[in-house]
Amino acid sequence: MLDTSDIHPLFHGAPDSTEFRKLRKRIVRQTREALDTFHMVERGARWLVCLSGGKDSYTLLAALTELQWRGLLPVEILACNLDQGQPNFPATVLPEFLERMGVKHRIEYQDTYSIVTDKIPSTKTFCALCSRLRRGHLYRIAREEGCSAVVLGHHRDDILETFFMNLFHGGRLATMPPKLLNEEKDLFLYRPLAFVPEADCEKFARAMNYPIIPCDLCGSQEGLQRAQVKQMLDGWERNSPGRRQVMFRALMNARPSHLPDPALFDFAALMRDLPPPAAD
Repeated sequence: MLDTSDIHPLFHGAPDSTEFRKLRKRIVRQTREALDTFHMVERGARWLVCLSGGKDSYTLLAALTELQWRGLLPVEILACNLDQGQPNFPATVLPEFLERMGVKHRIEYQDTYSIVTDKIPSTKTFCALCSRLRRGHLYRIAREEGCSAVVLGHHRDDILETFFMNLFHGGRLATMPPKLLNEEKDLFLYRPLAFVPEADCEKFARAMNYPIIPCDLCGSQEGLQRAQVKQMLDGWERNSPGRRQVMFRALMNARPSHLPDPALFDFAALMRDLPPPAAD
């Protein structure tokens, strides 16, 4: 086991293998790169770090806490779980975990599950309405707690999947931005795991034996558009390892002049460089 004299309790019991140490360092490094690249850090700020109990949010909390522990993230972290009233949700798991880890936290109960299942037929996708309701409550909690940002655990693969969902079903080139200002312009929304692959989140959370809580609300629905896109990306990755990373780099290398969007690029301003007329 790792020496626990100079690490946060979140990392106690971490495997002492070379593979895990490389994984941990890679996740923390990529998280810091995203924080720097997208200018997320305001010294002295307070962040509401959202914890669902899934592998991604555990990885997010651990990476941010390590950076804070090492003096590389000068912000205050408040972990928050929004208990949405899903049937059989193990309500004591996260509070007990956060208490044991010494992490400041707030647990909020809001029964959005009943609203979603009442408004949306079981044959339709719950995600859009569920997300809107959850986001509204998180913004409210952030304001109540004096936070400047709501911090989510979306990773690189979530960003890619959203891009293709918008491409195939929304008719637009858009995805989850790593940094977003809300409509009221009083809160930021950050995604510090923007450079971290989902597979690394899975490996990390499982290796740390964090108490994973599945999402029974959307996880119970089959044939979702996101699941279909994920299967497509999985197939591409199997046939061409590294394809996901290449596609993500493309999202960071857009060329407006090479896209047919006149709102993005002023095509009317393109002028030929003609020689001056010949003198008579």
